[in-house]
Amino acid sequence: MKVVKKIAKWIIAIILIPIAYFLVALVLVFIPVNNDENNSEKDRSIYLNSNGVHLNIILAKNQVDSELLAGLKYFKNDNYFAFGWGDKNFYLNTPTWSDLTFNNACRALFLKSAALIHLTRYSTTKEDWVEIKINQNQLNKINQYIYKSFYLDSMNRKILLNNKGYSYNDNFYEAVGSFTCFKTCNTWVNSGLKQSDIKACLWTPFSFGLLNMHSK
Repeated sequence: MKVVKKIAKWIIAIILIPIAYFLVALVLVFIPVNNDENNSEKDRSIYLNSNGVHLNIILAKNQVDSELLAGLKYFKNDNYFAFGWGDKNFYLNTPTWSDLTFNNACRALFLKSAALIHLTRYSTTKEDWVEIKINQNQLNKINQYIYKSFYLDSMNRKILLNNKGYSYNDNFYEAVGSFTCFKTCNTWVNSGLKQSDIKACLWTPFSFGLLNMHSK
């Protein structure tokens, strides 16, 4: 009987932990930070986009400072840069959601692993992008936040993974940090907004919170 009770407790814990995670996340998603209106002129724009799960921060190339731009692979007609951050194994082995496996998902959420920056380049804006108006100081901060997310070699150069992109308009770069269930691709975006004094969620592992917040 003792063995049965222990097994039952483990089963209950396994069920309750993810439920608690999602409930806490749903509460924190709707608590805004940096909610005060800034009187300085907001004459700059950044954008958010999502594939339904994963958020990116998008900057126009002419809004990307020289430090962040240095070492990035791009072409003449690439006018917008979408930056995402995430688990290295997940990025490289799950190019589409149909490639998602239980093993890859668990490794990303529960095992400490390397991270990558995913840079996708666009020639024009897209209809599903969400625009965020910001000032120059906020733009400077978001540039610095993204730059500091790149892992640099001994010569302070960004490390490009050759021939690892999904298509002609994207590439991967080594990044700092490690993906966990508490630091996801979406918390990375949210933290960038928070640290740049841009309206954000208190914490969110989801994409919908930020998208809804800035779509109003």
